[in-house]
Amino acid sequence: MFPEATAFTGTILALQALASGSMCGLIWFVQLVHYPLFSHLEGEQAQKYSLDNQRRTPLVVIPLMLMEMVAALCLAAWPPVSIGRGMAIVGVGLILVIWGSTAGIQMPLHARLEREGHPPELVAKLVASNWLRTALWTARAILAVWMMSVAG
Repeated sequence: MFPEATAFTGTILALQALASGSMCGLIWFVQLVHYPLFSHLEGEQAQKYSLDNQRRTPLVVIPLMLMEMVAALCLAAWPPVSIGRGMAIVGVGLILVIWGSTAGIQMPLHARLEREGHPPELVAKLVASNWLRTALWTARAILAVWMMSVAG
């Protein structure tokens, strides 16, 4: 474990808060605005939109998701004393569940949207299933702020 106020831990905590906070804000936008609007598209237009969405979204989310994971792993490996390894591991666990949901639920639904052209029941399934990631990224952001406050 590292002492509380090293430059390393301060930087890692700040990067984690930046990544988790950004993903929290982004997932709430996706949940309340972006995904529900999928239902306004139909047929070939919906398929083209879905394909373009799948190409563009990773440009924004992959760097943030990787930064979040690297920071969480660093904190799990070298946790500040006031945070403890247990809470750092909880943070990594939340990310793993988010990534599992993304790969196992949301990505397959996006592939179906591209093939099927956004039928309302499929868009509803995407919106409903995304509440898990919305809740978990909200928890991640709260955890990141808590870590900064107790380690500072």
